[in-house]
Amino acid sequence: MTPVQFARRSFLVSAAGFGALTLTGCGKSSEPVDTGASGILKFSIVAPESASSLEAFWKPIIADMEKSTGLKIVPFFGANYTALVEALRFKQTHFGWFTNFSGLEAVRRAGGEVFARTFDPSGDDGYTSVVIVPAKSKTTLDDVLKCDRTLNFGIGDAKSTSGTLAPKTYLFSPHGIDVNACFKTVKSANHNSNLLGVANGVLDVATGNSTSMRLNRERDKELAAKGQPTVVDKVRVIWTSPRLPEDPIIWRKDLDPAVKEKLRQFFLTYAQGEGPEAERQRALLSKISIGGFKPADDNHLLPVREMEASENLQEAIRAKDSTKIAVARKALDGVRAEQAALQAKTGQALDAR
Repeated sequence: MTPVQFARRSFLVSAAGFGALTLTGCGKSSEPVDTGASGILKFSIVAPESASSLEAFWKPIIADMEKSTGLKIVPFFGANYTALVEALRFKQTHFGWFTNFSGLEAVRRAGGEVFARTFDPSGDDGYTSVVIVPAKSKTTLDDVLKCDRTLNFGIGDAKSTSGTLAPKTYLFSPHGIDVNACFKTVKSANHNSNLLGVANGVLDVATGNSTSMRLNRERDKELAAKGQPTVVDKVRVIWTSPRLPEDPIIWRKDLDPAVKEKLRQFFLTYAQGEGPEAERQRALLSKISIGGFKPADDNHLLPVREMEASENLQEAIRAKDSTKIAVARKALDGVRAEQAALQAKTGQALDAR
């Protein structure tokens, strides 16, 4: 398995490679807004360390997208999660594959709208955040929560759902812990780098997710068959989050309606059904750890909004700011009311609950 298989929820990317764009100024442009009616659309992609390694995996999928929609699709690999949001915001991309937390920002700041979401090829429709330590260490979760500034800690990108938001919301904040004041050092990296850092003893503890762990196991099957220790064998999970929702696919609200419908039809039918063509498509998606796509809307982001609101409340409580506490509590209550109303309407509970 190549580094591309860590694309989901990884955050360091290279702007090199085919289809890379350059963000321009933030001022208003006299150019007419490109709604995609020209037939040329730019698609932003959550990417790992090297954009060039993605070409072989995304090229046939994009070719299928072009054939199905009749549109020219130009891929965009940003420098980080924020770059993907900014590209959508300044109308330099038309649609994209986002993580939940970066997708929430795209909806709020970039005129984005959720229209589909991924599901996992393993059949487990959701994933979890984890905290890992070296397998041979005696470090426990209680040791981590002591916050005695003796441990070197690896955390995810600031906009990573499982690498940063989930562990803060479900682990550190409920214990009144400010991560930056808890450890000897705090280093931000993608999940694979954190996993390797812990496995090699560079980090004492780090965040990660179940997808990264699973993909590493798949990559190291040959080593395991020979009885040799794998990367995953060298780490130990000491904490697991509630289940988190899969990634959203987001387009700009101002896209031409006809273009939207073409994209919708492609995503919701791709890799579906039976037969050799569907199997071929599923095989392509599995290489980027996607099983397929399901319809979704902005309600998909409600669990992440609740996580964010909960974390804001805990920060206000730690700061002992009564005004901010009241505002944050009201915001959290509002999100939970939305969730309750949606659950009552659909009869389905949301992830990350």
